[in-house]
Amino acid sequence: MSAFDVRDIMNAVGPSSAYAEAAMPAVQRPAARPRAMSPLVLCGTVRILEGAALLGFGVLLYAVMLHGRIASVATYAAAICLVPAVTIALAQAAGAYRLPALRQFVRTSIRLTAAWTTTFLVLAALLVLAKLADQTSRLWLATYYAGGLALLLGGRIAVSRYVETQARAGRFDRRAAIVGGGDAGEELIKALSAQPESGISIVGVFDDRNDDRSTDTVAGVPKLGNVDQLVNYARNHHLDLIVFTIPISAEGRILQMLAKLWVLPIDIRLSAHATKLRLRPRSYSYLGSVPVLDVFDKPIADWDVVVKAAFDRIVAFLALVALSPVMLAIALTVKLTSRGPILFKQKRLGFNNEVIEVYKFRSMYTDLCDVAGQRTVSRGDPRVTPFGRLIRKSSMDELPQLLNVLKGDLSLVGPRPHVLHAKTADTLYDQVVDGYFARHRVKPGMTGWAQINGWRGQTDTEEKLQRRVEHDLYYIENWSVLFDIQILAMTPFALLKAENAF
Repeated sequence: MSAFDVRDIMNAVGPSSAYAEAAMPAVQRPAARPRAMSPLVLCGTVRILEGAALLGFGVLLYAVMLHGRIASVATYAAAICLVPAVTIALAQAAGAYRLPALRQFVRTSIRLTAAWTTTFLVLAALLVLAKLADQTSRLWLATYYAGGLALLLGGRIAVSRYVETQARAGRFDRRAAIVGGGDAGEELIKALSAQPESGISIVGVFDDRNDDRSTDTVAGVPKLGNVDQLVNYARNHHLDLIVFTIPISAEGRILQMLAKLWVLPIDIRLSAHATKLRLRPRSYSYLGSVPVLDVFDKPIADWDVVVKAAFDRIVAFLALVALSPVMLAIALTVKLTSRGPILFKQKRLGFNNEVIEVYKFRSMYTDLCDVAGQRTVSRGDPRVTPFGRLIRKSSMDELPQLLNVLKGDLSLVGPRPHVLHAKTADTLYDQVVDGYFARHRVKPGMTGWAQINGWRGQTDTEEKLQRRVEHDLYYIENWSVLFDIQILAMTPFALLKAENAF
């Protein structure tokens, strides 16, 4: 976030903000739209694959043509490492790793050929200057050049067809909602519509103003409701981006709207297209050629999503293998000490308020299980079995959630998922703490920053819930893989302090 601070938003609307009424407590999102694909991740993946393919081809040629026939391999090893690195760098500088370039084979093939040829000219010059040209196989160099070029261009044909297919399916489109109609909204919509290469697909306009100042359509785009309805729309439909067309001078109005919208895991931008205020070009980001000011960003996006997902699944799989004897022993004990199923399944709020089903070892008597989570567990709770008290105290009842991590419903680290309609002193959580739903901007986790800082277990008072949410939001704003590793490393020590876990 760059333009506004969360505290400014909260102070602008006071302690009783309107987004708590607008935010939906639970969402079952339709799965009609194809899963979106990040252009940044795709372009990076193509870059990595091409570099690896060129490196592997060079090694293969050496093994087939020269292995065991020459005394020194240092020259060839240096060349095999240098060629892919220089080629990728030159192609990157030539713009060959942008989404439009991946779709346009003819124009991009010229850039790749130029980069590949320039690399070999540089290699040839270095060999001459180092007086190694006579000791280098010309046949190997010629074969590497011709075969590598064919590999590059053949791969790009396949990539261009794949990218074109995915683009037609809308997998690269960023679905955007416009906040604010009138002339400014119309100008912005026309500017974005004139640039199909921007990848922006406008789904509708949302405006809080009366109908006499806000028409049913703006530049052919339908008005779908007001800002409160935008929150509900974003919960139920895939939405990537919200763009405000409201003048920067209307700070109070913008802050009131942001107080409803910042809890969403969506990029929020302020259009600078029609404003008279002009900042330095570096102050803006761009949607195509339309300048915008960054207000909020998705906490985890693009490569961060890939890295966190890979980290979660790898570590969860290793943990599941390592802890399988312990989990088997717990499962047998649960089965032998009380009647009923081994696992307890409960619906909870996940990413963007989606409903997920979380697994736990059953720690209560079957006929006393509280599936809805209406009543929190307290010290000496008669619903909990004797063995259940032991595994709840040590949080071993939550080990089956490693399966949730492998499924993708949970992360290893994140805000703990709460039950639907969770309450503190008969008051819903979102009505107790302003900004409560903002903790759902990332996937929930098995452990989190709040838990290792002592805010685990009961949330029977407003202060406990407030502190937990504060720690959750701190984690979201400061996420990194190293932060996740730190939290995981501290979790076993935090479990030794189990004052609030019953």
